[in-house]
Amino acid sequence: MPSVPSGQQARAQAAAITPGLQVPEVEPTPAERVRALFGGHRLSPGQRRIAQYLVDHLTEAAFLSITELAERAGVSQPSVTRFAGALGYSGYPALREALQPIALSAIAAAPDSREEIRRNELQAAIDAEIENLENLRRVLGDPERILELGRQLARSVPLTVLGLRISVSLAEYFAYAARRIHPDVRLVTRGGSVAYDTLLQAGEAGGSWVLAFAMPRHAKETLSALSAARRAGLRVALITDLTMGPLVEAADVALTAPTGSRLVFDSYAAPGVLSAAVLQAMADAEPERTQARLERYEQVAMQHEFFLDD
Repeated sequence: MPSVPSGQQARAQAAAITPGLQVPEVEPTPAERVRALFGGHRLSPGQRRIAQYLVDHLTEAAFLSITELAERAGVSQPSVTRFAGALGYSGYPALREALQPIALSAIAAAPDSREEIRRNELQAAIDAEIENLENLRRVLGDPERILELGRQLARSVPLTVLGLRISVSLAEYFAYAARRIHPDVRLVTRGGSVAYDTLLQAGEAGGSWVLAFAMPRHAKETLSALSAARRAGLRVALITDLTMGPLVEAADVALTAPTGSRLVFDSYAAPGVLSAAVLQAMADAEPERTQARLERYEQVAMQHEFFLDD
């Protein structure tokens, strides 16, 4: 089903189709006005739950007390207070004051049903991910940086892959695929002394690089692990959504891929594609080794009937 454009998007599309056309200004819908309050703010998963509840139940939620809103959104009262502060308000009463005129206009205009608002919100999350992928596509217009990193990672034996907390899934995906084309891949998904041990052993075994993933919310233990990697003599490549900050400063190479933040939990379309591009660069850096390892793996997979379609 095609996404439903916002009023601003619809005007832009109309102007693009008919250059010179004077498109009348269209008042944003109540749902668009509420979502605009959240735009540009990095919200935690709990805060996104509150935001989603406000969008889905605007005409009722704008008149709730802080206790009632916390209970219905399934969060604590301090979480609601922190949510209001994250949006730049002095507290929940100030946020509620901003929401109430929007809610009254929604009641007067007979707004879309709750199901329609939710459907459009999910489509908006996908639209945001498409925009993230478009941004990544422009970055990869000059692939030399990725290709050079692929060459370096391919030569690092062993190669350590690190991802902690929410970043574990991306690290596991990368390590699983990298093992098909690289002779020694070591995965680190726990912080503290366990991570330090693996990083020290990788350095002593002759490894030269660690590839780390750091997605929001960025863990302090990730920064500690990157510092430990540097002390072990390893260079650090980082895939993250950040363009600056202590994690980026701790890396020798940082590749940025934005995450989708329109849902309660972040989505990782762009970081996933970027990871696959780095794997491709590793494969291209050692074509003979890649081909030989893939062929051996296919033979083993067929012999042991790993897959249903063999």
